[in-house]
Order: sequence, then structure tokens, then C-alpha cells
Amino acid sequence: MNWFSWIQSAMAESTPASASPNPLTTMAPMLIIFGIFYFLVLRPQSKKQKDHATFLKDIKKGDMVVTNGGIIGLVKNLSEKIVTLEIDNGVCLKVLRGQIAEAANTLKEEKA
Repeated sequence: MNWFSWIQSAMAESTPASASPNPLTTMAPMLIIFGIFYFLVLRPQSKKQKDHATFLKDIKKGDMVVTNGGIIGLVKNLSEKIVTLEIDNGVCLKVLRGQIAEAANTLKEEKA
């Protein structure tokens, strides 16, 4: 009797052919991976989106904001979808409200 046939016979004796695996045992790793993915990726992302939507709703005249393109400006006028930013004395720019990335009230202009 060679080594391979001995392993085959030992494996055949240890696992019955008619036994089916428990569905919970086979699904457990997938459920654990989904749980980890939810708590590390999906939940923080949805919280960030909710915070940003609240920020966009609460913008008011006089706030200093940064757009997604990196333009810093002072909010001069607001409508439901469009925000008018003053980026320099007398220079205004209209941007979509959704393109505002964050508040820039803490930024200070550097003098050259």
C-alpha cells in the first residue's frame, strides 16, 4: 500500500459521503467580511455624506468656503442651487451649491 492510497482511505473514512455542510458554517465568513466592510467603509461614508449635506443646507451669506476646484470665496448670494462667491474685491463667481467642499472660515490670507 503506497502513501497516496493510505491518505485517500483515511480521508474517505473520516468524512461520510452523505453529510452536507451546515449552511451557517459556510456563510459565516461571508457575513463576517460584510460586517467588517460595513463598519469600516459604508457607515463612515454615509455619515460623511450626511454631514456634508447638512453643511450645504446651513451655508449663509458671509461664510467663507472652498469649492471642489480649490477656489476660496466669500458667500455673497444664495439660491436653492447656485451660490455666488466673491473671490476678490468686486469679482464674483457663480457655482453650484453641490460643488462647495468645505468651510474656509479658519483660513487666513497670506501677504507676500
